[in-house]
Amino acid sequence: MRKSKYHFKFEDLTVYTKAMEYGEVVNRMVKKFPKDERFELSSQFKRAADSIALNIAEGSSGTDKQFYNYLGNAWHSAHECVSCSSKAQMRNYISSDEDEDNRRLITELSKMITSLRVTISKRINK
Repeated sequence: MRKSKYHFKFEDLTVYTKAMEYGEVVNRMVKKFPKDERFELSSQFKRAADSIALNIAEGSSGTDKQFYNYLGNAWHSAHECVSCSSKAQMRNYISSDEDEDNRRLITELSKMITSLRVTISKRINK
């Protein structure tokens, strides 16, 4: 990702960077899906994957409580990606290895989001 001279604090979060990268993985992957899925599973998968980073960015500008809630939305979007990946594999749009790789990346993101939520929760409950 290109570095801008206009930098935002959330861009320093590793979880944000990884979420941005995952969105691009999904974007490349769905280009292989059949054209009739363009406004169906392809669109849903891309929106769910992009939503992870978007929620992290949006929530980071609010209070700790707001950020905690947005991270919850990011976590839910990550889990939505599991279903999208499973559907894609069931429909033979991706291989079982690609589905497994998606699950690995989503698991990593989910753990990072959960860890950040725990840290923020401690600040909220002080």
